[in-house]
Amino acid sequence: MVVAAAGNSGSAAPHLADPAIDPYVIAVGASEPGGDGSFKVAPFSSRGDRTRTPDVIAPGTSIVSLADPGSVIADHFASTGAVGTSFFRGTGTSQATAVVSGIAALLVQEHPSASPDQIKALLTSTAVPVRGAPHASGHGEVMASAATAAVLPCATQSVAPSTGTGSLEASRGSLHVTLQGALLSGEQDIFGNPVDTAALATAEGQVASWSGGTWNGATWSGDHWEWSRSGLSWAGAPWTDDSWAGVPWSDVTAPTGSWNGVSWSGVSWSGVSWSGVSWSGVSRSGVSWSGLSWSGLSWSSAGWATVSWS
Repeated sequence: MVVAAAGNSGSAAPHLADPAIDPYVIAVGASEPGGDGSFKVAPFSSRGDRTRTPDVIAPGTSIVSLADPGSVIADHFASTGAVGTSFFRGTGTSQATAVVSGIAALLVQEHPSASPDQIKALLTSTAVPVRGAPHASGHGEVMASAATAAVLPCATQSVAPSTGTGSLEASRGSLHVTLQGALLSGEQDIFGNPVDTAALATAEGQVASWSGGTWNGATWSGDHWEWSRSGLSWAGAPWTDDSWAGVPWSDVTAPTGSWNGVSWSGVSWSGVSWSGVSWSGVSRSGVSWSGLSWSGLSWSSAGWATVSWS
């Protein structure tokens, strides 16, 4: 069972985001509070193309969750998204997807032998319809209490499943990977090798698409894959200990360039042991474990008693 975000392009998107466009997954749009205590579809939530619309919607505006200090989002949107030092406020169909994923997990726990189709049917059949917005909201706002109390239905989707033998380029839609101006397009993978989707689908069905470190004719052997500057193509090159795609790791840093003042650039994980690294003096937010220590126990010669987390 897969729960996927519908996308954040509103009515401007020609269709749902991939993989939500697949009818076998649970496509989730975002809702926001209505003026009368009800729900309405958030304006940024992708509507679909009437052939494939969101299955349900869920709260997706100003959702408070755990923060990820040092991440791109935390650094770029700290002024508007930070809630104290430990939490962050986010908006989007991804937030709504997390809500539905949690409810789906509850349903799987309650019905461990249920099929993905049955879980989807429980969520959609117990959702509350949104007035005037069936195209944008699908079956409506998910209701955890109703879904967990309902009887598990018999359900099997009638849409023909995909075979994986179609066009790789068509599956990308309008979103393409680019590297230094080179566009990855056509029937080729990121290594520049041609892709025979029919042969690949057969190999995947036999659980043999990845064999001995080889995938689609390319071998991953502890080396990196580098973009070729000649002809703006994607071609194979080794993964070295300190670079990827020709860019040294020391040149790739978080937006702030550091983790609480400790820079990651130029630091190799190979041969670096945590045993000699002390956590003392490193604080997540100045909030301690209620003044409790680890009873004098140390972690690889570094004491925890003076360490504050959050």
